[in-house]
Amino acid sequence: MSAENENISVTYEPDGVTTICFYHPAQNSLPSALLKQLADAIFSAGNNPETKVIVLKSAGDRTFCAGASFDELLQIKDRETGALFFEGFSNVISACRKCPKIIIARVQGKAVGGGVGLAAAADYCLASEAASIKLSELAIGIGPFVIAPAVIRKIGLSAFSQVTIRASDFQTAQWAKQNGLYNEVYEDTPSLDAAVYELTRKLALYNPAALTGLKQVLWEGTADWDDLLKQRAAISGELVLSEFTQRALHSFFKDKSK
Repeated sequence: MSAENENISVTYEPDGVTTICFYHPAQNSLPSALLKQLADAIFSAGNNPETKVIVLKSAGDRTFCAGASFDELLQIKDRETGALFFEGFSNVISACRKCPKIIIARVQGKAVGGGVGLAAAADYCLASEAASIKLSELAIGIGPFVIAPAVIRKIGLSAFSQVTIRASDFQTAQWAKQNGLYNEVYEDTPSLDAAVYELTRKLALYNPAALTGLKQVLWEGTADWDDLLKQRAAISGELVLSEFTQRALHSFFKDKSK
């Protein structure tokens, strides 16, 4: 599958709702180029005076986001490159955190690794019953270090410990809702889309200054995250070079080719 098929699309609606949609043919995984485009799109939409609320979504009917691109992980050969790759995720989280507009995530399918981080970085998250989650990083020799602050902020340390240590197990969308990652869960994608539409159009009618003030309140206590996430990216960038992780990644591709 060609990386040329990956893309970010941004749709500005006259009512003030801006939709940012990302796509990658490999289950909406996120290579560094797509991460940069996504962070830039969030920054631009947030600073556009015509935007009142942002919807963050992915294309397709199945996986919301499979997390980091394993293809790119295998190509990392030094700590600097590794840190830069994982900083791509920290930049997206920072873009969501600093964005002055409320971000609504629409999660239609499974979220894995960095995909869980994206959901957690949104201000409010709507999902379908198919949107189970998994933090699989430990299984390949790294950890969800970069996304941890965003995920813990939503679900707390105990639930984060569970989903991290149970690295091979999916937790249901209802589990994610009960623990605070998802705010609302719907039976299917059409119901989800209807709910996203209704909510965002209501929000677009509210006082923009009040929404901006709410955004600031929601992210209180995160002023040190720029440095924190950069430090976490360096940890992951070093671990990805380990013999354990390289062996796990090669094993993944070997199994995939069978």
